[in-house]
Amino acid sequence: MGANMSAGVSDTDPPLQPRLGDIPESCIASVLMFLDPPEICKLARLNRAFRGASGADFIWELKLPTNYRYIMEKVFDEETMRKLGKKDVYARLCRPNPFDDGTKEIWLHKSTGGVCLAISSKALRITGIDDRRYWNHLSTEESRFHTVAYLQQIWWLQVDGEFEFQFPPGTYSLFFRLQLGRSSKRLGRRFCNHEHVHGWDIKPVKFELTTSDGQHAVSQCYLDNPGNWVQYHAGDFVVKSTNALVNIKFSLTQIDCTHTKGGLCVDSVFIRPTSVGK
Repeated sequence: MGANMSAGVSDTDPPLQPRLGDIPESCIASVLMFLDPPEICKLARLNRAFRGASGADFIWELKLPTNYRYIMEKVFDEETMRKLGKKDVYARLCRPNPFDDGTKEIWLHKSTGGVCLAISSKALRITGIDDRRYWNHLSTEESRFHTVAYLQQIWWLQVDGEFEFQFPPGTYSLFFRLQLGRSSKRLGRRFCNHEHVHGWDIKPVKFELTTSDGQHAVSQCYLDNPGNWVQYHAGDFVVKSTNALVNIKFSLTQIDCTHTKGGLCVDSVFIRPTSVGK
């Protein structure tokens, strides 16, 4: 009888230690909701319980921007909107999503869920763009839109844009992505032709933006750093209301007609949360 008793668990044996897999998914999900999306995805690899908890809709509802339904209506069809869970929506929105006939793209910053936008040069109003003596559209792999507007020479430079969007509350920065010189590839190596680059060291370029709620920003700088894409900061604006449409007008001008200027590539305009950085 003593031998039989010794085969069982005695009062002196240490208690069994709980394992990660023993934690209820609901408890895991309650912790994951306080983490950033990349951290949630890393923990989902631990085991089945964490993987299951990481897919909970209420977690990803908190990570999505407040205007995510507005964004989905712009970039997804109705069938896609119906079948995607919140985690899948977040993942899809973190990729570049084209809209407005491919002239604009929207994506979420992976770590913060911040809304970022790019507007192609083809969606901007460029003075003289239809006159081949001044401007050409160039195909290039260096633009997310695969084409840029190239200025050979002009007296009056004016690039205007207007965009209406429902932004989540926050502070946003607007940039023009420009390059002096025309880049291409030779024998697999990048080469930049500076043949037409002139006139940018005489007077600065003026950047300006205004919003429908009365915000206004102006900045000026000389274009420099030939052969490299540079994001020139036009200004910042603040969105306070959650569901209000904000209309933004922005421009790039150098209208001093005492000299010509040329050799400029206009790629796109970027709008992103100021806290995100480049």
